[in-house]
Amino acid sequence: MTKVDIRPSGAAAVPDSAGLNLYKADPDMARLAALYLPGGLHAHLSPHLERLGALAGGELDELASIADKNPPELIARTRRGEDAQTIAYHPAYRRLEEVAFSEYGLAALSHRGGVLGWNAPMPPAAKYALTYLFVQAEFGLCCPLSMTDSLTRTLKKFGDPDLVARYLPALTSQDLDVLNQGAMFMTEQGAGSDIAATVVTAAPNADGTWALTGEKWFCSNADAELAMVLARREGGEPGLKGVSLFLLPRTLPDGSANSYRIVRLKEKLGTRSMASGEISLQGATAWLVGDAGAGFKQMADMVNNSRLSNGVRAAGLMRRALTEALYFAHRREAFGKRLIELPLMRRQLLKMALPAEQARSMMFQTAEVLRRSDAGEAGAYPLLRILTPLIKFRACRDARKVTGDAMEVRGGCGYIEEWSDARLVRDAHLGSIWEGTSNIVALDVMRAAQREGSLPILKAHVEGLVQAAGDHAPKDLLPLMDRAIALAEAALADVALTRQAASALYHLTSAAALAWEAAELNLPHRAALARAVLTHRVQPKDPLAGDPAEDAALAAVLGDPGAVG
Repeated sequence: MTKVDIRPSGAAAVPDSAGLNLYKADPDMARLAALYLPGGLHAHLSPHLERLGALAGGELDELASIADKNPPELIARTRRGEDAQTIAYHPAYRRLEEVAFSEYGLAALSHRGGVLGWNAPMPPAAKYALTYLFVQAEFGLCCPLSMTDSLTRTLKKFGDPDLVARYLPALTSQDLDVLNQGAMFMTEQGAGSDIAATVVTAAPNADGTWALTGEKWFCSNADAELAMVLARREGGEPGLKGVSLFLLPRTLPDGSANSYRIVRLKEKLGTRSMASGEISLQGATAWLVGDAGAGFKQMADMVNNSRLSNGVRAAGLMRRALTEALYFAHRREAFGKRLIELPLMRRQLLKMALPAEQARSMMFQTAEVLRRSDAGEAGAYPLLRILTPLIKFRACRDARKVTGDAMEVRGGCGYIEEWSDARLVRDAHLGSIWEGTSNIVALDVMRAAQREGSLPILKAHVEGLVQAAGDHAPKDLLPLMDRAIALAEAALADVALTRQAASALYHLTSAAALAWEAAELNLPHRAALARAVLTHRVQPKDPLAGDPAEDAALAAVLGDPGAVG
């Protein structure tokens, strides 16, 4: 009897994950949410996380693809010739806004109660767990979400009470007709990372406001109702001390338009759904925020919050890319086997899973330290100051590679814009540029070590995780951490070592976190991931020697997302 080949053919041979619940497809996410969230809040949020997972794998993913292909358009005048600028967005983007700002209150839930039926502000871990799911569908809108949340935080910390009272309700509203979205306008043609080169000027007005004049070169969420702006005070000191922080409204309290124009919108590689533009300030009215001589220091609070959000988004992008690759590998057949059964494919998938899991653990760890820092816990702020640039630096760089490798798993289809892979690759490149390039952020790791004394506090944090992890922690983790601390101390004198030191600190901290999670949740595969971090990302490796055999516990990392999602 002739053997009949019953392998799928035609369209049936191309696996498609459309409609997959991205929360249920990722069993460790529910376990980690239970670990890092307070019990009552976790139970309350579980159905919301599950619903968002379904949206992210279905409706939101479709909307994100449409919005990506239909970017916003700057409308300079009305049809009657009125000089009234607006930005036209596709209805798909508006629906994404509705889910993020209105239904889930992602920009409000850290600042007030009442979001998703919870009667108090939620801790950072809740916000980032939800964002982690949302960004797996739509990256572009997460920038306005983060900036609105971060502007609100900075305004509450440093703003005049009357200014806070005026704008806080609109910044935290879930009514899109009332909501004031936020932005930050920092970059100039000659002042990107070098804030001391800022030339936009601020002149005092008789009524206590300031008039801002000059051009800002890269302004995301360009039509936001409120923006934090850095400008140089007329007659102020040179350098950073002459740069102050201002709150710039798009519409003045009397209802008239403020005196600035959106010159044009940028055509970007990624985040195409969201409007980034150039702004010309023409004596625009703004309010001074906080201490006039500490503008950059105060803006750094907003920047650091945005940097953490960049790390969270990178973690989410890697998870979505990994989920797509796993889903495909479990269903695509070649050479008589499913791809997941092929040794080279398993190896490549594990190489994607490792940085994705590192980033997620660092996301939750940093979120918890942010909560402790905001509560005033001793030692938490210096720890936060070093964890934030660590995740921003390393996770954002890892996301570029993981998304590219995942696209390769799908092959030719992955290169086609009809699938999510190409969009993930384009969006992933943003994280290593916005809110500081890799060099700038790695240097900030060293700045935290030098100014905040963060290294011994980070070391103590890692030691605590390892002690709690017990036998789940690799035996050589702490000696390697000692060497990483020594390398970081050397980098304070030899700046060329900075990136190497930052990577080492990130890898060892994430390995300790993975081991701790393994112990807390009794998950052997997370302990195996911790060991793999040391083997593949920290310890020296002979390129002419073979790799060790795959740890059997890591099979759980390569499970079929479609079996549960």
